Amino acid sequence: MRFDILTLFPEMCETVMNESIIGRARNKGVIDVHTHQIRDYTKNKQKQVDDAPYGGGMGMVMNAQPIADCFRAVCSQTKFRPHFIYMSPQGKVLTQSRALELSKMPALCVLCGHYEGVDERVLEAFVDEQISIGDYVLTGGELPALVLLDCVVRLIPGVLSDEMCFKEESHFSGLLEYPQYTRPAVWENRPVPDILTSGHHSKIAEWRRKQSVKRTFQLRPDLLENAKLFEQDKILIEQLKEEQSD
Repeated sequence: MRFDILTLFPEMCETVMNESIIGRARNKGVIDVHTHQIRDYTKNKQKQVDDAPYGGGMGMVMNAQPIADCFRAVCSQTKFRPHFIYMSPQGKVLTQSRALELSKMPALCVLCGHYEGVDERVLEAFVDEQISIGDYVLTGGELPALVLLDCVVRLIPGVLSDEMCFKEESHFSGLLEYPQYTRPAVWENRPVPDILTSGHHSKIAEWRRKQSVKRTFQLRPDLLENAKLFEQDKILIEQLKEEQSD
């Protein structure tokens, strides 16, 4: 899968994309990542990419021309039009289910905005979708773009050693992940739950499922409405509600 990032800070993106799991996947050729300096596509000597907004107001707005030409250059390299995403607090908030859908596309191109945003006309002409990573504002789109790519890349076959690495994680099934423990068996008088050292895999799986439901009920009850629940999950939730009301 190919990823293209349109940014004013390609070095910042490259640093992150060359590290950890993403870096290993990139080195193995599982993913193909390219960063593009938007300033390289300006048509003025100053390499200026922004200007004052029409109608007045605070801050500056990124020009449409260099963004459009940069995206056109990406399309000429890929020989087809990648799905074009603009990272924006006005977009739909990123979810695990949307990340899974994006991971099945052949290529993603991500635009990182700055200043007060970008000229609306380039969004209308080229952008397929706007995505937010939360209801807050950052100084630029690079961090959100890297969050998006990290979330998507790890879902691509061959990036993680085992599909179960992400299938049991928080949000994948609509529930939060169960508690995790490692050695030593007792730490500062706090032992690991006996069930996890019992060797009974079916009982361990049952315990983990109950813990996921319980943790979601306690920390993110809003997720339960759309979670994939079994009958025993629903019974447990009713019990937890009764305990809460006592």
